[in-house]
Amino acid sequence: MQQPANARLGYPADARLLIINTDDLGMCHAVNAAIMQTLTQGLASSCTVMVPCPWGLHALQQLHDAPQLPFGVHLTAISEQPTYRWGPVTCRQEVPSLVDEAGYFYSERRIEEFLAQVNLAELEREYRAQIDIVVATGLQPTHLDSHCGVHTRRADIFAMTVRLAREYGLALRVSGQPFIHQIQQQGYPTNDHELMDSYDLDPQNKATLYAQLLRALPVGLSEWAIHPGYGNAELQAIEPDSWQVRQTDFDFFMSHEARAVLQQEGIILLGYKELQAFWPQDR
Repeated sequence: MQQPANARLGYPADARLLIINTDDLGMCHAVNAAIMQTLTQGLASSCTVMVPCPWGLHALQQLHDAPQLPFGVHLTAISEQPTYRWGPVTCRQEVPSLVDEAGYFYSERRIEEFLAQVNLAELEREYRAQIDIVVATGLQPTHLDSHCGVHTRRADIFAMTVRLAREYGLALRVSGQPFIHQIQQQGYPTNDHELMDSYDLDPQNKATLYAQLLRALPVGLSEWAIHPGYGNAELQAIEPDSWQVRQTDFDFFMSHEARAVLQQEGIILLGYKELQAFWPQDR
């Protein structure tokens, strides 16, 4: 039965609910440090960790040191930067359709090529391995989402990821239609509106734009995928053309202005823990 998230989660019909999820924990030190600060001192309400990345182990240790912080697994099968790359945690010989000629995950510019040829069973094997690494450390994630939205780019990949969410008792990010309708029809609460990804916003005057978006936030549950990072030499070397996206995200969600707008508008921040309660483990 389809119900808006407000009704499923027990909030008034006119409540404006917002998940602010910091994607890409584990990518590099500049991102790890900024995300943890945004979670502990800023307005972020959740995060997701990229297990295969060079700073993934550091990220898992940070989460162990702060067990109160809600987090999910940012299922990763894309490596977007040309000179800073990662590959599967599974043996490459077991998942050949996931890697390019150099043995890394496909780049973002080749994502359509990746989607056209990736073997679903191999992708499931890799996704499962990433979840199992997190669970084996004793951590308890709240949800799944995916780097570059791979799980919502092909219907069979989405169905497979839903099965994993049910198996592990984790909520699932559902970024747009028709998947929002599909999941709500199955009785799970999810965002009522299209996901907002901060990489789709111009870093110029972003603080003004974010304030406008908060004031215009619709009734129901929304999710924003943000990408905080310190714009230092490390991040500028990794992302020479887009590091400003991460710096401006960090600046706004750490600001007094953001907190003031949130309070003025009466927006309620949620994490995925509230949604996870409706995804009982199938095991």
